Amino acid sequence: MRDAPGQEHTLVLLRHAEAEPPTEGGRDAQRPLSARGRADAAAAGAWLARHGLLPEVVLCSAALRTRQTWQGVQTGLTGSPSEGGPTGPVPAVRYEPEAYEAHPLDLLRLVRGVDPGAATVLLIAHNPGISLLSGLLDPYGADPDGLRTSDLVVHRTTLPWTDLAPGTTAISARHTARG
Repeated sequence: MRDAPGQEHTLVLLRHAEAEPPTEGGRDAQRPLSARGRADAAAAGAWLARHGLLPEVVLCSAALRTRQTWQGVQTGLTGSPSEGGPTGPVPAVRYEPEAYEAHPLDLLRLVRGVDPGAATVLLIAHNPGISLLSGLLDPYGADPDGLRTSDLVVHRTTLPWTDLAPGTTAISARHTARG
């Protein structure tokens, strides 16, 4: 399947939510979210839902804190029926071990491999890679300080996923759960 010419694509980059501090002898990839991190992840999902940014594909680092961030975002996206949360198709979720401690070009390669028919993609990963990817895609619009935990940035383009390259998107929105 090929993209329709001029079809808008939305790439949402999300840095994982706040994790518990490392423990002596503990593996970094196995750090769980803190209580604040769980709340911030759900708030990020609710923000996405309010703005109609429902991902069709989720690319998520396989680290525990990113998987838990996705769980919180998903809760915020869907809510419960009594809260009037949006309903719709469940996104295809790919847990990507190579997204852990990834270079921005490695993250870009993951996005380039997305189904061409997907209009909205959510990438949940780690710093510095996720912040550097945002700056690579929109060097003029990216925050020079990068993304803090639970920060998300929305990049838009009319290029097919396979053609994404440095400087080919424009940041259209940002959200942070922190004050």
